[in-house]
Amino acid sequence: MSALTLLNEEEQAFREMIADFAKNEIEPIRMSMDESQQMPDELVQKCFELDIMGVEIPEAYGGIGSTFFNALLVIEELSKVDPSVGVLVDVHNTLVNNCLLRWGSEAQKAKYLPRLAKNKVGAYALSESGSGSDAFALKCKATPTDDGYVLNGAKLWITNAQQAGIFIIFATVNPDAGYKGITAFIVERDTPGFTVGKKENKLGIRASSTCELVFEEVRVGKDQVLGEVGKGYKVAIETLNEGRIGIAAQMLGLAEGAHAHALAYTHERKQFGHPLFSFQAVQMKLAEMATRIEAARLLTYNAARLRESGHPYVKEAAMAKYYASDMAEWVASQSLELLGGYGFTKDYPMEKLFRDSKVGRIYEGTSFMQLQTIAKLL
Repeated sequence: MSALTLLNEEEQAFREMIADFAKNEIEPIRMSMDESQQMPDELVQKCFELDIMGVEIPEAYGGIGSTFFNALLVIEELSKVDPSVGVLVDVHNTLVNNCLLRWGSEAQKAKYLPRLAKNKVGAYALSESGSGSDAFALKCKATPTDDGYVLNGAKLWITNAQQAGIFIIFATVNPDAGYKGITAFIVERDTPGFTVGKKENKLGIRASSTCELVFEEVRVGKDQVLGEVGKGYKVAIETLNEGRIGIAAQMLGLAEGAHAHALAYTHERKQFGHPLFSFQAVQMKLAEMATRIEAARLLTYNAARLRESGHPYVKEAAMAKYYASDMAEWVASQSLELLGGYGFTKDYPMEKLFRDSKVGRIYEGTSFMQLQTIAKLL
């Protein structure tokens, strides 16, 4: 029994709606987005209009009040066609929205969630040039003032930065306190002194913006502290634990898309007078891909169901992220090879999916860090 058969009717209908959107609105422009390294504002607006930017946001705040699991279905389906769009929606939902839903005050929820549901993209800014896997070695500083804080420093590799209007920023109010000085802040794009800097020229997910953020005497009020002062490390860790399931869903979708292209091609392409699929070696390779994809789906869905039901899920989230990203890179590579010379060209989307797959083992916790998390929880 496939994990797909475990979806209820509402979830299946939701999946089909997103699949139609991806095919009709994203597929025709995915290669032009990749080549231009830009995602059209019109496409981002369509994501808002489809209500997939506020999946878990309650209806009272303008969202659709759906589930974390449905948010993952959105990410998976979008990523089958273009993982760049998948990660835009992923970071917005699983990191930014979830962060505010869990840690935001009532006033903060009322102020920011309606905009995140309807017209403002969110970004999550933790990484710096010197703090990657060592996430809490950050140098961005928040100096207390009478009425709030002044932010100085920079962030690097921030997904969605080019489109975002609302940012969750992590800075330290006391460098001597180590991770206990880290605090989360909500910062709006038009705040004086805040600049979205260089956009990175990346190997893959090129339509997804990844930029530097610069803070020069950026003043924020006390009401812009998200959670408690000095508890930003807890906000970051617990949010990323959820976000990693989102990356697993992105990589799952990518692999499904690659496998579908390879399967279709091997039925159409003939060599020695027979379709490629008629050769046993090709059948075995496609069968192995399908098996690994199904294993990743089960890990990802299981982690999501555990999270929704309130059970411990950190180990399972790390397993899903680790395995799905490893699997996606392998499936994309094998699929490209099955297309032969065509797979190496831009006439087919395989070379793009192959490039896109590499980042899964890097962002939101490298594969090494996922294995370390799993080992700690054995």
